[in-house]
Amino acid sequence: MSDKRSIFISAGDPSADYYGKELLTEIGRVCGKAEFFGLGGPLMQQAGLRPLADHRELAVLGFWEIVPKFFFFKSLLNKAVREISEAKPKAVILIDYPGFNLRLAERIKHLNIPIVYYISPQVWAWGKKRVFKIKELIDLMLVIFPFEETFYKEHGVTAKFTGHPIVDRFENIPGKAECRERLDFHEMTFALLPGSRVQEVKRMLPAMVDAARRIKEHMPSAEFVIGGVEHVPLEIYHSIIGDALIPIVIGRTPEIMCAADLVIVSSGTATVETAYFATPMIVVYKTGALTYQIARRLITLDSIGMVNIVAGQKVVPEFIQHAVTGENLAREALDIINDKGRLAQMVMDLKMVRDRLGDGDAAARAFLEMNKALDIC
Repeated sequence: MSDKRSIFISAGDPSADYYGKELLTEIGRVCGKAEFFGLGGPLMQQAGLRPLADHRELAVLGFWEIVPKFFFFKSLLNKAVREISEAKPKAVILIDYPGFNLRLAERIKHLNIPIVYYISPQVWAWGKKRVFKIKELIDLMLVIFPFEETFYKEHGVTAKFTGHPIVDRFENIPGKAECRERLDFHEMTFALLPGSRVQEVKRMLPAMVDAARRIKEHMPSAEFVIGGVEHVPLEIYHSIIGDALIPIVIGRTPEIMCAADLVIVSSGTATVETAYFATPMIVVYKTGALTYQIARRLITLDSIGMVNIVAGQKVVPEFIQHAVTGENLAREALDIINDKGRLAQMVMDLKMVRDRLGDGDAAARAFLEMNKALDIC
C-alpha cells in the first residue's frame, strides 16, 4: 500500500532547484508532513528532500559530455528504481532533465505509481517522437508556457499550463532604478551571464569578456559585471577574465538582469528570466563539436533562445557555436544600444513575452492540478 506521505521527485538541473523547492513547500503546506526523496539541489534539500546523489554530479550539458559519466548515471538510475520500488511513494514527480527522467519513468511505469512531469522536456524542439513515449509513460504533464499545452493536447497528452515559476520568484525584485542603486551601477552597464554550469562558463565567458574589451574601446565609460553562481568555483571565472578587471557578483543575478542596460546571456532559463525584466539581450550558445552536430540534426526550430520561441518570432539576436565571438557580440551590442528605435522595439517585445508567463502562484496551481487529477493527498 502506498505511503501517502512519501513522494519521489527528480530535478537534476541546477535551474530546476528553485522550482522543485517551491513545489515541495506547497505539497507540505497542503498535505501536512510529507517525506520527499529523490534528486535535487540545496534548495530542495532545505525543503526536506532526502537526496540520492550529490547534486553537483548531476549538472551535465550536451549529448557527448554525458559519456564519461555513463556508469554514474546508470548506477543512479538503478538506485532510484530500487528506492521507488521499495517505498512505493504516492506519486513520482519529474522536473525537466529528460535524459534521465524519461528513462526512469520507463523503468517504473509497471509499478502503477502516478507519474507527473512538471516543466516539460523540449520535445517540441527536438526528438518529437518522444511525445509518443511521453503519452505512454506520463499521467499528467504540467507546463510553464502556454504553447506547450496546445502542443501536448494535439498529441493526446493530458497537459495543463500552470504558469512560469519565475513570476513568483521575482515578484519582490524592485524596479530598475532601485536595482541599479543597490548594485551601484552609474554608467551604461552590460551584464555577462555565462550560465550555471562549469561547462557553460568555460565555453561562453571567453567571448563575452572579449566583447567587453571591444565595447570598452568604443564606449570607455561603459561598465561590465559578471553574474556568477555559487557552485562554479571563483578561480574558473578569474582564469578566463585575466586582467579585464570585470567584477563577479555571486547570487544576485535577478537584480543584475533588472539593472543592466543590456545582457549577453547563455541560452536557457536565464533568457526568460531576463525577459521578465524586459531587459534587452543577446543570446549565445556554444557546446562541444560532436554535441553541436547531433543537435543540428535534431532541432527543428529556427530559434534556440527560449525567449524567441515563446514570442513566436526572433525578438532578440542569437549567436550559435562558431558565431560566438567577441567581435560579433560587441558589434551587435553596440548596434542595439545605439539604435534607440531597435532598443525600444525589443523592450516592447520582451514585455509581451513577460505577459505570456502567467499571473503567478505557479507551484500552487501545479499542485492543485496534480491533486485534482491524482489525489496525492
